[in-house]
Amino acid sequence: PVIQTERLFFGATYLFDQIGEITGVTADLKTCFPKNYKQILSIAYYLILEDQNPLFRFKKWAMLHRHPYGKDIPSQRSTEVFQSITEEAKMQFFRLQGKRRVEKEYWAYDSTSISSYSESLRQVRYGKNKDGEKLPQINLALIFGEESGLPFYYRKVAGNIPDVKTIRELLRELDILGYEKVKLVMDRGYYSTDNINALYKEHLKFLCGTSTALSFAKSFIREIGSRKDHYEYYNSNLELYVFTKTIAWDYEQARPYKGDVIREERRMYLHLYFNPEKHSDDGKAFNRKMDMLKEELLSGKRIPEHEKDYRKFFTVKETPKRGLSLTYNQDAIDAAHERYGFFVLISNEVKDPVTAISLYRMRDIVEKAFWNIKERLNMRRTLVSSESSLEGKLFVEFVALIYLSYIKNKMEEAGLFSKYTMHELLDELDVIECFLEPGKAPIQGEVLKKQEQIYRDLDVTPLLASPANQ
Repeated sequence: PVIQTERLFFGATYLFDQIGEITGVTADLKTCFPKNYKQILSIAYYLILEDQNPLFRFKKWAMLHRHPYGKDIPSQRSTEVFQSITEEAKMQFFRLQGKRRVEKEYWAYDSTSISSYSESLRQVRYGKNKDGEKLPQINLALIFGEESGLPFYYRKVAGNIPDVKTIRELLRELDILGYEKVKLVMDRGYYSTDNINALYKEHLKFLCGTSTALSFAKSFIREIGSRKDHYEYYNSNLELYVFTKTIAWDYEQARPYKGDVIREERRMYLHLYFNPEKHSDDGKAFNRKMDMLKEELLSGKRIPEHEKDYRKFFTVKETPKRGLSLTYNQDAIDAAHERYGFFVLISNEVKDPVTAISLYRMRDIVEKAFWNIKERLNMRRTLVSSESSLEGKLFVEFVALIYLSYIKNKMEEAGLFSKYTMHELLDELDVIECFLEPGKAPIQGEVLKKQEQIYRDLDVTPLLASPANQ
């Protein structure tokens, strides 16, 4: 209840209230965090509207905006909110949100690295940093729905764990959450024989990028041969040459309790795509790589990670008189040249190569989500010093990401990015005021016709423009 007369901005927070109802986020948070859900929502709203600003600026923002909690959340209190977010409640939220997603849709799965200055967090480790920063990190893995375009699950992973090692734990957690009819879309970083066998074992559907150097891919590329750029295989919409075939996957399942291994064939669809522009780029990249390897060998500054390539592409001889000499392994070079311009997808369900690449490209929503987390939600580097605070802040950031993803999707559908950036659109709504007086219903301030139209374009119940502003 309102206890004093106030005039507050509420156009953007009203939008968030509506999105929370549509996506079920508000109801699910209330179920899982009955004591703190309003604080979680208010912090999420703040993170979206005040991107790049630290949480100690919340007080000033709260004084000017109408928001779910309605009061200031001091730094100490926000830390307590983060620490109150338990793993059990978090998993319940994932379960509820997952049930709201269409079970038939594919789920994009990918990860990013988040650098950290903290030395006290257990999972902060040096690993392959995807932003090229020389800092220890944690890895954050996200799952998005292909149709909804919304995230509904994330995992925090130790910074030194490569992507390929995360699949088995992901499958275990999805099983715990009770998700059925799982369909994953993954990039080639998640491909391994063990992972594909695990997906077959659990009867899960998948679409995965792979390397052209794999034996089944090389075999298909040789089979295509000179037909790779024949017009009959050209798809005008994709601007690619498209090929597909059904192959047999050599499935293996070890059974320790019986002391044996099941070996059988499973059906798999192999999709190949040839891009003439990629062919040229691959050739240039390979030549640069060869120049680098040659320089390393001649200078004596060999890199242990490159030893396999040295042996593959060069024959090295050294004599007292002539010193070091190199000859090239042309057969290996020709084999690499054969694969220029191709990329590969495999699936145990998607038969059509055009559908397959369309599904695979939707992973772009995860890439944009990572940008939102790091840039707009100010999580490029973590500054928290305790495990519980980090877990809690990541969860609130994840909640904010649901709202950002909803807005981005609707802006793209309505063509609003031709008129506004997301920041400009939220600023356009944020100036709408409401007048609060004890014992009376809130009085809406002036709304322009273009502001009303923004709400309609975002598929939420609009604040109606006053007659004078029609």
